[in-house]
Amino acid sequence: MANNRPMTEDEKKLLQAQHRLEAIEARNRQKERKARTRRLIQMGAVLESVFPEVQTMELDDVKMELKRRLNTEERLKA
Repeated sequence: MANNRPMTEDEKKLLQAQHRLEAIEARNRQKERKARTRRLIQMGAVLESVFPEVQTMELDDVKMELKRRLNTEERLKA
């Protein structure tokens, strides 16, 4: 049940501080998401420039091909 008594100044300040903290955390999460999105787009662009065939491949096929090529490189180095 809701408490009907008026908030004290200290309670108001605490609530405001909590809301400011939540807003800061939300902005930080948004910045992190934007940075991740940018990084993923850049990685995809690099992949397409080096391996243009990926544009017409299914995602699972791209993943398998990359694993295959990387495993081949590892064997050649050994």
